[in-house]
Amino acid sequence: QVQLVESGGGLVQAGGSLRLSCATSGRTFSSYTMGWFRQAPGKEREFVAAISWSGGRTHYADSVKGRFTISRDNAKNTVYLEMNSLKPEDTAVYYCAADRTTAQGMGVMKPGYWGQGTQVTVSS
Repeated sequence: QVQLVESGGGLVQAGGSLRLSCATSGRTFSSYTMGWFRQAPGKEREFVAAISWSGGRTHYADSVKGRFTISRDNAKNTVYLEMNSLKPEDTAVYYCAADRTTAQGMGVMKPGYWGQGTQVTVSS
């Protein structure tokens, strides 16, 4: 069982930055690929980024490439999403996710474990 708790969301102006964190419980964190998804009002949940269990592989949605960076610290059981050059269209609830798959695989699947989400609002 993996429990995920996100933090770091908030309100930021366009062009600004935020860093999301996802703290996990469980002794097997390092064996899971971790990812971030987001859901805007009236839209389906979409993949944002994923990182392999070792941190050696990452995968991003085209809409965030070059602006967002996913990283993890296995010693702290935490995964991060650094978001730069934020745009109003990045406004959404951001969810942390975990599963035993590849970083690319998480982009095309529904992970088995989810956090409760954290709101990110980007004002224009």
